[in-house]
Amino acid sequence: MYTANDSNVVQSHGKIIQERFDVPVRSKCIPDQPFGIYDDESEKVAIPKIVEMGVQLEQEGCRLLIVSCAADPGVEALRSRVSVPVIGGGSAASLIARSLGEPVGLMGITEGVPPVMSSLLEDLVAGYIRPDGVTNTTDLLTDAGREAALEAARTLVAQGAKAIVFACTGLSTIAFADVIRKELHIPVIDPVDAEGLLAANYYKQLEGV
Repeated sequence: MYTANDSNVVQSHGKIIQERFDVPVRSKCIPDQPFGIYDDESEKVAIPKIVEMGVQLEQEGCRLLIVSCAADPGVEALRSRVSVPVIGGGSAASLIARSLGEPVGLMGITEGVPPVMSSLLEDLVAGYIRPDGVTNTTDLLTDAGREAALEAARTLVAQGAKAIVFACTGLSTIAFADVIRKELHIPVIDPVDAEGLLAANYYKQLEGV
């Protein structure tokens, strides 16, 4: 979701979805936001860009849109502007987490749980943590950011979480779910996996697919 010049980073979420769920993906990132969406102001600035980009992608022939950000920025606004389904990363992860029926710990980069996730998970939230020193998506690309994220996961487990839910798709970009699973032996719900699963379910029902 954050602005990146590295094509591999731009394509990373789409590549995960394409490889795991056999769904063709075209990826674009929002312009002029090198640190992504990390607070209310950055989200406010991003929403018109997301809507404009989604409208353009539909015009180019896309039959399903994914906003790959755990805050679901612009999802509702985009749904009112396009005729194709729109999936948000945060709501997708929350709905899958809800199906577990177990307390979950959320990890993200904002001060609190993204509202869309909080409203869907409600009483299942055992705790929320922003890893120490991590204030935007790019911080997760550092060794210090990764170590802080692992320590945050340990804390959530100590607070009673039976699964970890990523409240930031930057954790998906660095493939951190497998690290937590290996180190802590606990399920991890990754929003990119979640949005890909829901997208695949819909996409494979489309006529001609």
